Amino acid sequence: MTILPPLRLAGATALVGGELTRRPLALAGGRMAADIDGLPEVDLTGFMILPGIVDIHSTSLPRHLCPRPGARLPLDLALSAMDAEAVAHGVTTQWIAQGWSWAGGRLGPDQAEAMADALERYDGRANLRLQILAETHLADCRERLLRLIEGHGVDSVIFANALPDAIVAAARASHKLTAWAEAEDIAIEDYIERLRAAKDREAEVPRRLLALAKAFDKLGVTYGSYDDADGETREQFRMMGARLALCPVRAGAARVARANGDPIVLDASELTRGGIRPGAVSAQALLSKGLCDALASRDHPASLAAAAFALIDSGQRSLSDAWAMISDTPARIMGVFDRGDLSHGQRADLVVIDPVTRRIEATLVAGRIAHLTGGAALRFLDAAPRFALAAE
Repeated sequence: MTILPPLRLAGATALVGGELTRRPLALAGGRMAADIDGLPEVDLTGFMILPGIVDIHSTSLPRHLCPRPGARLPLDLALSAMDAEAVAHGVTTQWIAQGWSWAGGRLGPDQAEAMADALERYDGRANLRLQILAETHLADCRERLLRLIEGHGVDSVIFANALPDAIVAAARASHKLTAWAEAEDIAIEDYIERLRAAKDREAEVPRRLLALAKAFDKLGVTYGSYDDADGETREQFRMMGARLALCPVRAGAARVARANGDPIVLDASELTRGGIRPGAVSAQALLSKGLCDALASRDHPASLAAAAFALIDSGQRSLSDAWAMISDTPARIMGVFDRGDLSHGQRADLVVIDPVTRRIEATLVAGRIAHLTGGAALRFLDAAPRFALAAE
């Protein structure tokens, strides 16, 4: 994609530095620039311009890889579909969760390495980044994981522990276990053997995780934990340096995170669909208690903007505060401080929204048009001749 020439976006209501303004926004060289006279102008009167969405945790890749049972797409095509979906819903930076699990198959290290290679080749619209969802009970892979992280610049790891649920499923619901193993392209016999091996090495887990945490600190990796079952689990992860609490299952885990100043990220799609995971506290309940800092899409990128507007409509958050939960705050949590806001010098990552329909009609990523439709497309097309004259 080509970076747009220096230009002004005029007439819209824009969110800049947490404040709404009607001042024109200027773009130059892929960044927000100082407004000067004489720049070609796109008239966006009637639209809103908001910072691009930063998605901390997306698990939507599997449905793009296998749109139907038995139909597996190449990674490059799946990434392209995922990318197009992301920018259509205003996501300009996204961390793609990929398993690093004792289960193997599409959740294993081989797939993670293939994903890292595919992302390195892929020239996308959104800024797509790899996030490793590392199973706590995967042994003998420390050096391999660190080679992947260092070699591909992976900047996010989330610890997860699927072992307890797998053990329960093996004992009480073997048909579910079989269906799950088949969906993940793992022979059930291999899965059960790996499950037993992981359980047998449980005593080694704390020492191994501490060694990984020390290495992550040296490499500048942001790391956290996923689905913390209780406050004790969250405290254990925090003590080793895993500060980010992603989708805690119980309120106790979220309260421990809040007491320690650790960021809490909840599932935006749960807020929009209204469902609750079995045995878990609802995202709405945590949010109403002030136990939420940011939102992640998990399976559905459309849920991020939808959740923000739902919070605005319900009076739970102002526009500025709600949008910060999907832009500025997640960017700061992940240590990428050049996005999530439209102040001078920041990356020109932004979305143009029709405030009536709330449809995202344009998404710009680092000053490049990644998605354009509807009335906003007509405004940009109308301004195109002026871009050409300015280039001459």
